[in-house]
Amino acid sequence: MNRKELFEQIKKKESYLCVGLDTDIEKIPSHLLKTDDPIFEFNKQIIDATHEYAIAYKPNTAFYESQGAKGWDSLQKTLDYIPKNCFTIADAKRGDIGNTSALYARTFFKNMNFDAITVAPYMGEDSVMPFLEFPGKWVILLVHTSNSGSIDFQQLETRHGKFLYEEVIFASQQWTSADSMMYVVGATKADKIGNIRALSPDHFLLVPGVGAQGGDLEAVSKAGINPQCGLIVNSSRAIIYASSKEDFADAAGKAAKKVKEEMSGYLNTYLI
Repeated sequence: MNRKELFEQIKKKESYLCVGLDTDIEKIPSHLLKTDDPIFEFNKQIIDATHEYAIAYKPNTAFYESQGAKGWDSLQKTLDYIPKNCFTIADAKRGDIGNTSALYARTFFKNMNFDAITVAPYMGEDSVMPFLEFPGKWVILLVHTSNSGSIDFQQLETRHGKFLYEEVIFASQQWTSADSMMYVVGATKADKIGNIRALSPDHFLLVPGVGAQGGDLEAVSKAGINPQCGLIVNSSRAIIYASSKEDFADAAGKAAKKVKEEMSGYLNTYLI
């Protein structure tokens, strides 16, 4: 999905919601454990209930890898089930020497056909470039994450008098354009989003941390929306675990609708 297509979906749905499919076998409703593939059955019902309100889905691959080979099967079935008009993100946080990154890229872009993958940029340009060799696909670089430990390195001041996360932005903008790269910025770091938007005015920002982690959607939207929205805001637990009972899908749909309606208001207010 290219930039224009993504923005068209945002306008059509009046939403920039991404539903995070962080599906934990130990947290899904117990009645699903009787099915052939509990994780896929859970995801299927979540997708059915939320796709009207979401423009993207982001499976965190750790939840699937932890199940071994059957987890990878569940992930592929989930990916195939997501409607084609929704942007798909492999939250895999990969990044290694060039030949290894090339295989990661082949896995998620060619074999599985995700639209995007999250990538850790710590090893530098040659660890990221293989992901950029697939036309029409997106790299989403970890820049300023929502976890408390992000201050350990991301906010270190460099010899240039800038924070390390700013150096990542400056360097990566030399590798490709805003048509194939996004940045991860945690919603709990809303005070940094204005600065990151100033440094990357045209890039989409993937913003996790709204919902269970306490991120402020209004603050994120006010600081981050650009002329093409420029935001994909992820909510995982607050939506997919809105209920632990048999009504889990209905509860997820209601939670997603509520977020979508709030986003619609911010689009009307802040979209330039």
